[in-house]
Amino acid sequence: MKKYILFDNDGVLVETEPLYYKASKRALKEFFDVDVSFEQYMKLMTDGKGVWLAAPNATKEQINIARNQRDKYYQDYLKTENLAIENIHKILEKLSKDYKMGIVTTSRRVDFEIIHKNRGITDFMEFVLCVEDYPKSKPHPDPYLKGAKLFNARKEEVIVVEDSQRGLISAYNANIDCVIVHNEFTKTQDFSKANYFINTLKELPRLLSSL
Repeated sequence: MKKYILFDNDGVLVETEPLYYKASKRALKEFFDVDVSFEQYMKLMTDGKGVWLAAPNATKEQINIARNQRDKYYQDYLKTENLAIENIHKILEKLSKDYKMGIVTTSRRVDFEIIHKNRGITDFMEFVLCVEDYPKSKPHPDPYLKGAKLFNARKEEVIVVEDSQRGLISAYNANIDCVIVHNEFTKTQDFSKANYFINTLKELPRLLSSL
């Protein structure tokens, strides 16, 4: 029986992934005159290698400057674009009656706090783990292993909710069941290792009740 839910953040609880791509693409073009395609970007992100490999001749110093500007662009988008996922509060309120929940994200804490300011989503969560809170990021198992540990839960009691291949592999490597929620941004990725699939987050309560 599942008792605990570990949510990815971007693309699951808020719609931010297209904005990160937009900011990264803008910085690559501005600093390195590189037009990174969506397919190339997704491969780099799935592999966990970072978008700056799209500019192979860039120096470490140049990348640091470009990264800082990318982060500024991203934060500007977070403050001005619509990030909401439909009925998210009703879904989480329903789930909170039967499950304890946490967020495990590769977002930086500073970005996470901008995203969730006055949004009310974290009110339903026991904890939030950001990229600074574990040794190795997704697709390594560390993030979800730490989440399960914070719950003091057995792995079979936990389920991960993800929308990306990188996140799925993290859960898979941690030996924790994972449900993939459909996201247009990541729909072409390989989800063959997923345990379950749903079209929208509102299907999650019914899925969990059937397990």
